[in-house]
Amino acid sequence: MPDPLMYREDAFVVLDSNQAEEFLTAPELLTKLKDVLTGLQDNLPRELQKFPNIEAQAKHLLDTSCELDLGPGQFLQWYAVRLEK
Repeated sequence: MPDPLMYREDAFVVLDSNQAEEFLTAPELLTKLKDVLTGLQDNLPRELQKFPNIEAQAKHLLDTSCELDLGPGQFLQWYAVRLEK
């Protein structure tokens, strides 16, 4: 049986086009995803079109993906990390 510790996320490292990497908590990443998705509503990926609102779209991305294609030469990627003190 897998150790539940494997699925605990302390933070996410976020890679965004032409920006330095940043560490965000899950709520901070959810906010960032919602902000990005607000600007993409006219060109929303097909898998996200079935969700009724931006909150549900962002939550789905956070739970199931690690990348969002923002167009040619642009991207947003996030990876769960555990931070040790």
